[in-house]
Amino acid sequence: MKSNEQAKPGPALERIRGLVTAAVEKNEIVRAMALPRRVFPPLVSRSRTGQGYGTHTDDALIGGRPALRSDVSVTVFLCDPETYGGGELVVETLAGEEAAKLKAGDAVLYPSTTLHRVEPVTYGMRLVAVTWVESMVRDAGRREILFDLDRARRAVFEREGKSATFDLLAKSYSNLLRRWAEA
Repeated sequence: MKSNEQAKPGPALERIRGLVTAAVEKNEIVRAMALPRRVFPPLVSRSRTGQGYGTHTDDALIGGRPALRSDVSVTVFLCDPETYGGGELVVETLAGEEAAKLKAGDAVLYPSTTLHRVEPVTYGMRLVAVTWVESMVRDAGRREILFDLDRARRAVFEREGKSATFDLLAKSYSNLLRRWAEA
């Protein structure tokens, strides 16, 4: 099922982990969508010709004590898509399968509860960093509502500035976050 290679511990891996973790933690979309409480140190994985990863769901609890509850999975692509064939990340959604093969530095976020796989690499080498986020809001449906409200309040602020509509959206967002967050 799993056919890839994990980077060995050392200075190079620690440097990549630091860069990826910092990028994930400071990314505005990740912060709004995942509402991170904790981010697991990324794994760096390489898949060569013939390697991939069969359909699976990520472990619910990752790491030692205290274990991290995996709410949101993050795959960061570390090489450009034209350098390898195959290797698409395929996530099963309610709308069907969604495939991703992005340029270096781009990332895909998806609920850790979803079935997903990596198609076999047909040539070249696929290199990714994978990490998991424990969200302050455990429930994916609630995170989606908060993300939508956050997008709406930002759009209203861009269009109108601080207004009564913005204030109502900001109040609703804050009160729902206060009700649902596990800080």
